[in-house]
Amino acid sequence: MSLKTGPISARRTVLAAIASSPLWLGSAWAASQSMKISHQFPGGSIMEGDFRDRLCRMFAADVEKRTRGSLKFSIYPNATLMAPNAQFGALKKGGLELALVPLSYAANNESPEANIGLMPGLVTSYAQGYGWKNAEVGKELTRILAEQGLVVISWIWQAGGVAARGAPIVAPEDARGLKVRGGSREMDLILQEAGATIVNIPSNDIHAAMKSGALDAAFTSSTSLISFRLHDVSRSLTTARSGGYWFMLEPLLMSKTVFDRLHKDQQAAIMAVGADLEKFALRMAQGDDAAVATVYARAGARVVDMNADTLKKWQDMARTTAWVDFSGRNENCARLLALAEKSIVAL
Repeated sequence: MSLKTGPISARRTVLAAIASSPLWLGSAWAASQSMKISHQFPGGSIMEGDFRDRLCRMFAADVEKRTRGSLKFSIYPNATLMAPNAQFGALKKGGLELALVPLSYAANNESPEANIGLMPGLVTSYAQGYGWKNAEVGKELTRILAEQGLVVISWIWQAGGVAARGAPIVAPEDARGLKVRGGSREMDLILQEAGATIVNIPSNDIHAAMKSGALDAAFTSSTSLISFRLHDVSRSLTTARSGGYWFMLEPLLMSKTVFDRLHKDQQAAIMAVGADLEKFALRMAQGDDAAVATVYARAGARVVDMNADTLKKWQDMARTTAWVDFSGRNENCARLLALAEKSIVAL
């Protein structure tokens, strides 16, 4: 028996052919989608300002170009869209598309594994930190975050120093009796061991706390030490120029719910641009490690550097406090720490 192709059947055949053609796939980008990128850092432009804000703007411009305008972005700096700690919950639920945020903040959102991103003494160089991405520890962290609804778009590491209202904090004993902000649960553990009182606040609140006297000293990235103008309220600075035990993973993250809804070519564009911008982030972070000393010296602050012996003191303290606490929280944490220890560079 022969079958005749009627008008309806023919129309379906034509539509199917169009839908599978490259031209149609390209036109799938025609409907523009608007996305939000949130962060807590001072706003600027592509050419000037805090490099983390610049990176978000560069990402937005390049992805829009590569997707022929099908993806557009609005940048919300200075925590103008939502509080820093609220970003992770919003990302996981798909209520926020992207955020550039310290990974350790996610621990406040029931993700203890995220504190691997600010584990004192575990990462001691940029080469070591950026090496995580393609190492076992990075692959495992990526897997865990994906299960929690997060996609790492750009790996961004930053070294950090200590701004203080009084004498510089170099050795552990220098923190005794002071009100100090460490930046993560694990940093707080070694500071408590050193005799400090812990103050838990996001980096954008440090200036006000130090100005009021609610905070004596703060550990934060070199970029934040500059961008949040902590030199206005500090008499001393300990830099990361000669090495450090405070290295933070501060990635550009995307909601997996949102990412999974995108066309595969849009996903590819996002991941490619994110990877390309890691070189910019590294260059800018290293530049700020050097520039921060000049900024504080000009403001009249006493500037000091770490040395190998002092770094070893902090790392030894971390091994018996923060590392033990982290590995005991769950199986994922124990596995991450074991994998990360393989990448430790001896001091």
